[in-house]
Amino acid sequence: MTTGLWGRTQQQDFRSRVRGTLLGSAIGDALGAPLAALSLDAVRAAHGPGGPTGFAPAHGRRGGITAATQLTLFTVDGLIRAHVRRDTGAWHPPTDLHRAYLRWAATQHDWGPDERREDNGWLAREEWLYARRSPDRACLTGFGDETLATLAQPRNPTDRGAAAATRSAPFGLLVGWEPALVLQLSVECAAQSHGHPAAYLSAGAFAVIVHGLTRGDSLDSALQRALGLLGSRPGRQPVTDALQRAVAAVPRGTPSAEIVESLSTGDGRCAEDALAVAVYCALVAEDVAHGLRLAVNHGGDSTATGALCGALLGALHGETALPGAWLAELEGRATLLELADDFALEMTQGPSLHGPAAASPVWSARYPVG
Repeated sequence: MTTGLWGRTQQQDFRSRVRGTLLGSAIGDALGAPLAALSLDAVRAAHGPGGPTGFAPAHGRRGGITAATQLTLFTVDGLIRAHVRRDTGAWHPPTDLHRAYLRWAATQHDWGPDERREDNGWLAREEWLYARRSPDRACLTGFGDETLATLAQPRNPTDRGAAAATRSAPFGLLVGWEPALVLQLSVECAAQSHGHPAAYLSAGAFAVIVHGLTRGDSLDSALQRALGLLGSRPGRQPVTDALQRAVAAVPRGTPSAEIVESLSTGDGRCAEDALAVAVYCALVAEDVAHGLRLAVNHGGDSTATGALCGALLGALHGETALPGAWLAELEGRATLLELADDFALEMTQGPSLHGPAAASPVWSARYPVG
């Protein structure tokens, strides 16, 4: 989408959905973090029959985020740099995303920002990000060296966890891209750490759904588009089955933890199961808070389901629908907002920042491409 197609109202709506997606994902991540290793009985014992009503302590504080939000931030950073790099003629977004994930990997083993790294940009200089927050093992091994994985040679080809999906909401914010390209890019980048088709296709389907919502589609329409685009992909069946389970569960009665748990075919920790839970909870949500409480109140991967559902609801309703009390406690809110606004600025006014007729040295310093 070119800058000329963006009116003021469109820009305001887009920024609200970008903020809503990133903040909603982080809220869901933080809400689910204390529950991620608990069974449903243990969740109820700790929080009552309805599950949590707000943040509980995780990683030393209330509202603490996990590696899911860290990686989502670096996904946004990589996408901005990919668009900046396009001006140089070296247009290969998976490479820019891989480099962004390598910068995240450095935060998992370095004590703090390395000022000697000229490619850090502003995000990798944020000291609060230099903390291990339950990173998925496949992410650590997937970004353990500088080799770029591909769909033909993916990393961790048997891993079908949800960590690649939880970092993939930003691909859906590329509203100027066609949905098929959003799917392809998110799938290629997911395979850099999670090489099982169920994992990377869950990430791709999730990104396509976010893409539709960000463009103003209904959740039903966005879901049907994702199913359609999955139609020709090898290994799609577990993901399409999961999405269809989510839709089929909607008319089963009052939403409950039992219905949520029934959506998983295994232990609730596979990517497709997490996606099914997130989509179902977004479909039946009375509001954002209700949907997120439902999404984390089960014995599966509550961090992933909370993050995925939060991104869907944030993209659907925008930032003003997010619960203010939760936003106030959310770790990293200032960084999330700053990056969200930079992303919206790049998507709507990129040519004025680094185009052939104009260039901002400040922008180049924030998002260096080498």
